[in-house]
Amino acid sequence: MARTGRPPKIQADDAEHLVAIVQSDRTATLDEIRQEFRRRTGIDVHEQTIIKTLGKLGIRRVSSDKAVVTTNNGKTLRLIFPQWEGGDNPPYFLGSKMLTWLAPEATGPVEEVPVDIPTDTPLTPENDMTGRASLKKYIQSAKEIVKRHQPDAIAVLGGDCLVSLVPFAWLSERYGDKLGVLWIDSHPDVQTPAQYKNAHAHVLGALMGNGDPDLTSAVKHPILAKNIMIAGIHDPLPYEAKFIADHGIRTCSPEEVRAGAESVIQWISDSGIEVLAIHLDLDVLDPQNFRSVLFARPGRGEHDFGDVAEGKLNIPDVVKLIGQVTSQKPAVGMSVAEHLPWDALALQDMLAKLPLISSAASGAQPR
Repeated sequence: MARTGRPPKIQADDAEHLVAIVQSDRTATLDEIRQEFRRRTGIDVHEQTIIKTLGKLGIRRVSSDKAVVTTNNGKTLRLIFPQWEGGDNPPYFLGSKMLTWLAPEATGPVEEVPVDIPTDTPLTPENDMTGRASLKKYIQSAKEIVKRHQPDAIAVLGGDCLVSLVPFAWLSERYGDKLGVLWIDSHPDVQTPAQYKNAHAHVLGALMGNGDPDLTSAVKHPILAKNIMIAGIHDPLPYEAKFIADHGIRTCSPEEVRAGAESVIQWISDSGIEVLAIHLDLDVLDPQNFRSVLFARPGRGEHDFGDVAEGKLNIPDVVKLIGQVTSQKPAVGMSVAEHLPWDALALQDMLAKLPLISSAASGAQPR
């Protein structure tokens, strides 16, 4: 016989049913949760009782048309992704490994996307995209990892900027149009193979559903332009500037970031987003002050990088910006990309040439 009446609170045993309902359908409305709870337990409770109980369990309801539910203690997948082919730059591999070593210990599952170890063999364009076959392989591997874990949130330690493609595509599928993307980068990454052969410059466009099919096919729910903010950008190339203008993507210059980033806070309010995925390309940092970025490559010439924009922010600027936005909306995605530890690479090369340390050492014993 079904139990009737509305108790003042949901008991512990029944709370387990409530959690199971939320976890089985994270887009369920409160009314749908209430009805399913009544079906399973026979108890008819008020919606406010559900909200209160979920809150005590560390689960917070995010208001939306579909009432997306996220958890404060949900599963966060840390994805190690040392992909380098997207930028055609082998040092990204070591850069990802070093980020992994430097980062605080993860509290959830950790996975690494298997990536080919760089060799001295140069990459060649395949149908106008450098390293296409490898990138397709990594995209598939990343998709399988994410699908296996079904995470609520993802942290990514890359690797070139393309490492954000699969994780952010998953978050867009998971949270729908309530996901906002804060792209902290000197560049918008909206090009296609028609403009540039290296796919790390294509990733944000692909997340919007624009670009090469081998990238856009990974995105089931393209991210709306109104849900995107590019911070730290300046002096975009003509194609990039036109793309940004045509799609109405909001931007925030380095000067505006340092002045308080009011346009970013306004974007959060105007867009109706409820959760954030944050992409941090370290080349947004000033290469004069932070040396582990592309533009700080030792011995570089003045025009070696085609006169594209170079970073103007510093670490405190970026940390402050991320703190500002996450005080408004919770982060469900965080990727760090394009770490190029030039000094560590030089030291690694030196160690490989030292006696008794180098793998080429004979190991001969003294007589």
